[in-house]
Amino acid sequence: MNAYAYDLGTLVIIVLSVLMFAIFSAWLYFLIYTIISFKRLPKLESINQQQDAIIRDEFPKVSVILPARNEEKYIAKCLDSLLNQSYPNFEIVAINDSSSDRTDEIIQRYHILNSKVVAINAESKQEEGWIGKNWACYQGYLNSTGEIFLFTDADTVHSRSIMSLAVTYLIKQNLDALTAIPRILSEEDILVKITLPLLWTLSYAKYSALRANNPKSKTGYLFGSFFIITRKTYEAVGTHKAVKSEIVEDGALGRKVKEEKFKLKVVRGESYLEAIWARDLNTLLDGLRRLMIPLYQRERTSALLMIISSFLLLMLPFILLPFLLFNTTLFFIYSYSVSVNDFLLLIDMATIALLISTSAIQSKYALFQNMLYALGSPLAGVIILFAFVSSILDATKKNAVNWKDRQYIIK
Repeated sequence: MNAYAYDLGTLVIIVLSVLMFAIFSAWLYFLIYTIISFKRLPKLESINQQQDAIIRDEFPKVSVILPARNEEKYIAKCLDSLLNQSYPNFEIVAINDSSSDRTDEIIQRYHILNSKVVAINAESKQEEGWIGKNWACYQGYLNSTGEIFLFTDADTVHSRSIMSLAVTYLIKQNLDALTAIPRILSEEDILVKITLPLLWTLSYAKYSALRANNPKSKTGYLFGSFFIITRKTYEAVGTHKAVKSEIVEDGALGRKVKEEKFKLKVVRGESYLEAIWARDLNTLLDGLRRLMIPLYQRERTSALLMIISSFLLLMLPFILLPFLLFNTTLFFIYSYSVSVNDFLLLIDMATIALLISTSAIQSKYALFQNMLYALGSPLAGVIILFAFVSSILDATKKNAVNWKDRQYIIK
């Protein structure tokens, strides 16, 4: 019996060693790919005289489509940054998306003070299959006159030159759509700050910007905080009407652009763009549920595999560490030698080092926050896993998704 138990224990250690080596390899890949992405992903650059000449003769009119729901805290700052653009030929179509706060009042005030601001009220059309901000964006399109659309969110702040930079890039690269990665802000919620680096790493793996920029890849998406698209392309893919039932509408629209073989590019715009992705822990969890529940209802196997892989990647290394330390200490005390357990311990510690290092790099270079937030990775893993598991458990419930003070039924 003792020999059997010993053999079984050795077998468990060997299986765990193989598993941990696979997890170690995954985090090594994440670290290398993160560094490569930072180096290879194109940036919006300052306009030089040659680039400026490209748009000086044309100045195609840009229609900024700005949907806003209960954004009284942020929309004035967003409008100020848009009205301050150096680009001379644009309009701002600001849409009040059934707000219950002072959002509409603020939009109307800016409309009165500046003729560039077009004020629109959009009532909810969820009963007709329109969910999320799709109906508001569509109303913005119907009331626009520009040759190029710039879609943005009300909690985004734009540098003075970003419109000129984006239009120039679009024309110079002969693109149909361009989206910029913003600098993600999370206000002062420490739980959000420690969770975002790991989320950013996982998103790099699943939604690689390098793959999105590869014409041969099927990966395509847009950042709702900032993307520009020609009117011709937007209408060709069916406008927001084609994705009216998608709660993650920017991702769905980006996929359509790529599927229809239009030229799309993702660029880094952190120097010119700031956006608040999660304002507190509750909005962070709601945001994750907003991603996971539609995925589960569309691809259940993929969603379940994502939960399992998230547990293995984010939680298992930290769960094993205290047990391995305890076993190694006991074995050394009684036998004064090393064992297979020691090899597993080394792999586990190396994996944790890679995980925290990757999170630290994301903290500093993607999120522009203190690298020490990476030390909260164990808690970040718990938060992400909780959000994923609770999403699956609630996926079939009525009004399972709450986003922007609005309940959704995902079919």
